[in-house]
Amino acid sequence: MPCSITLKRNKMPLLSEEALVRLNKFQLTAKSIVEGFLVGLHKSPYHGFSAEFSDHRQYNPGEPLKDLDWKILAKTERYYVKRYEEETNLRSYILLDHSKSMFFSSGKSTKIEYATQLAGALAWLMISQKDAAGLYTFNNKITSAFPPKAIRSYTSQLFAALLDLKAEDQTDLLTPLHQIAELVKKRSLIIIISDLLDEPERIMEALKHFRARKHEVLVFHIIDPKEEKFDYKREAQFIDSETGEKITVSPWQIRKEYVENFHQFAEYLKRECYKNQIEYNPVDTYTPIEDLLLKYLIKRQKG
Repeated sequence: MPCSITLKRNKMPLLSEEALVRLNKFQLTAKSIVEGFLVGLHKSPYHGFSAEFSDHRQYNPGEPLKDLDWKILAKTERYYVKRYEEETNLRSYILLDHSKSMFFSSGKSTKIEYATQLAGALAWLMISQKDAAGLYTFNNKITSAFPPKAIRSYTSQLFAALLDLKAEDQTDLLTPLHQIAELVKKRSLIIIISDLLDEPERIMEALKHFRARKHEVLVFHIIDPKEEKFDYKREAQFIDSETGEKITVSPWQIRKEYVENFHQFAEYLKRECYKNQIEYNPVDTYTPIEDLLLKYLIKRQKG
């Protein structure tokens, strides 16, 4: 019988040994992505974004020793402590769609696997920078809610929720996003991760609700490359993952029209988001997550 463990600090439910291994692996992945990204930033023109460390000041007797810079002490025999930028008190909410369409894949990973990895890396980065990170998951309704906190141990609770997501129900952005917009009272950064498979007017209505309440909004539109290019070679039966509806088509006969419609849809979202000061980022699942972390940091600086 597999053993189980309770993480009391985060008030998490009992976890099986298998679930705990998955959680630890996910956390290590998020940590390695973020740490590699931050190292890369320090070697690039964007290094200023990640610096929570500011400079040094002289140590005052009686202060805690935890921030003492031991390297400088060894080299100069002078006592200096590391000084950090003051906390920004930024609140960020990650809103993650786990409707059935998010579990589609034409390659190695599904859209939800990519999206949860992005959400985990963002949460780790936020909390590492002493910002508060919260999480909502949804499909046609809100399925879980975690308030923003800036405590490192909180990531275990967020990551466990991300790993527990199942393919459920149809996409309905309008209903759950309207509800979340009403629940988030204080001005925050709202990060929406979804494949946005809904009517474009409904999508914009939901996004504009957040802007009306003075939130900053960042959208990551998760796209499988096959959804954009539709480069299937053989006659195939396509099944709607959310409704079960089936249709048999010769892809080469409808590819041109399909691609045109897809691009019109994406261009509409891009144009309307720009008009409403919403940052819209179409992302295929082969895009390095580090690129998206940079977009988050740029948005944070603007906010």
